[in-house]
Amino acid sequence: MIEVQDLRKHFPGPKGSPAVRAVDGVSWAAGDARITGLLGPNGAGKTTTLRMLAGLLPPDAGTLHIDGIDVAAQPLQARARLGVLSDARGLYPRLTARENIVYYGRLQGLSDQAAQARASALADQLGLQPLMDRRTDGFSQGERMKTALARALVHDPSHIILDEPTNGLDVVATRALREVLRRLRDEQGKCIVFSSHIMQEVERLCDAVVVMSRGRTVASGSVDDLRTLSGHTDLEDAFVALAYGDAP
Repeated sequence: MIEVQDLRKHFPGPKGSPAVRAVDGVSWAAGDARITGLLGPNGAGKTTTLRMLAGLLPPDAGTLHIDGIDVAAQPLQARARLGVLSDARGLYPRLTARENIVYYGRLQGLSDQAAQARASALADQLGLQPLMDRRTDGFSQGERMKTALARALVHDPSHIILDEPTNGLDVVATRALREVLRRLRDEQGKCIVFSSHIMQEVERLCDAVVVMSRGRTVASGSVDDLRTLSGHTDLEDAFVALAYGDAP
């Protein structure tokens, strides 16, 4: 389980300007064997929140816990439970897909034998077999996404966070990613959190949704809960009402 409580992060503004409140009192929780979506407009604080959860940024205030482990106080223990797929895929273009996955497994403390075995198992699960011994330079967006996801899963983390994972993907690659995430939830009980501003993805995938706006949590619950709370049957209308106060 992931728990975020009263999280805050400010960045210096332009010279002579006040600080930018990127995250300004965010609280939410994500359960095991569930997919939780962070829904919000650009600039809502989703990416900053996920970067703090991954231990990449220190919070100014508030707490983040993964299975009760304080991310700030025990970063290595917390990161060992996390698989992170960021929007910047960050693959090494001169390495093959297999080499990228195995290298990350070694960084996570796996032996070479264990990392190789996990890479092969993930290739089977994600349909990567034809790509494993090709350099990632020149991969399509969908191929890069699959490789990056395998890299994030190589150490078999119990929690997975994804920052706008469908950006740039075509319809086939998006459908494939949805199926992978459902299997990870249903068959392996993973706690999955992903950020998005695409209503269709949230509606089709998420067991719970957190709506963020201007660095704050403005609503949370199931998709049906958000419809009820907003008074709108359409999720897009519900989101606009909750995030913008019914602005068009």
